[in-house]
Amino acid sequence: MARILTGVQASGRPHLGNILGAIHPAVQLSQNPENESFLFIADLHSMTSIKDSATLIDNTKAVASSWLAFGFDAEKNYFYRQSRLAGYHTELMWYLSCLTPYPMLANAHSFKDKSDKLSDVNAGLFTYPVLQAADIILYQANFVPVGKDQKQHLEMSKDMAEVFNRTYGEVFTLPEPMIDENSMVIPGIDGNKMSKSYHNFIDVFLPENELYKVVKKIVTDATPLEEPKDPDTCIVYKLFALVADEASVSTMRNNFLNGGYGYGHAKKELFEVLWKKYEKERELFNFYMSNNEALEAKLKMGEARAELIARETITEVRNKLGFIS
Repeated sequence: MARILTGVQASGRPHLGNILGAIHPAVQLSQNPENESFLFIADLHSMTSIKDSATLIDNTKAVASSWLAFGFDAEKNYFYRQSRLAGYHTELMWYLSCLTPYPMLANAHSFKDKSDKLSDVNAGLFTYPVLQAADIILYQANFVPVGKDQKQHLEMSKDMAEVFNRTYGEVFTLPEPMIDENSMVIPGIDGNKMSKSYHNFIDVFLPENELYKVVKKIVTDATPLEEPKDPDTCIVYKLFALVADEASVSTMRNNFLNGGYGYGHAKKELFEVLWKKYEKERELFNFYMSNNEALEAKLKMGEARAELIARETITEVRNKLGFIS
């Protein structure tokens, strides 16, 4: 049985790109009885950029509610907040920090991407990969699903585990990245990669009128309604092809090619699919967001189960270090 671990930053409500690119694949993996799935909300990591506690709490609730809404089973898997097990995560982080050379961290993407303006770099961002390594090896994870941009950080996690094992004796499973080579970039409403930082995302949990307003903002060209259009260059069509059934996608494609079909028609069809397709998930999301006791019950159950593993690992680590006689 393989242990698969996924960490999700508490950066806000997951958008359509997160749902298609991360949530759906991870939930499918968790439904395989051959896997043990660990899903944690990385609220400690989120502190490197979010400084308002109320925002962090709301974001954490939104992330947890989203994953539950899309079918992550908190009873069969491990579902927890990083901060509720912070003692274990940060203790292990310290031990790993004392074995991690400065040049490794200085070469990490999370630091290098902002190193041209060091005043914006806090110590938490610099040591981000060490906490990430602790998050993973604390639970003896075999595989970590990541995008290609996170492969370097996973390799660093594996290196840190190897150095500890070599220095003090075997404790940690060496994690491997699980990269979907077929994963695609989900376009945002402006054509760039859908991202909260670009403010170009589609939030499927929005009320009906607000969701339609966002869909209507999708950038299109000025081709007149009566003229044929190229579906392969149209953002609306690309998004529709990701969420609609095959027959509907084929019909929209033909409508574009034949002419007499406007972008307004396509946007309306995209909205209708998004509104109907995620109706059940939207209802569950709103339920958990407005029923804190139900959400807390799911999280606390997962945190109690995860703590058993975290405590076992830390005890073994302390023994290796000579801190337990």
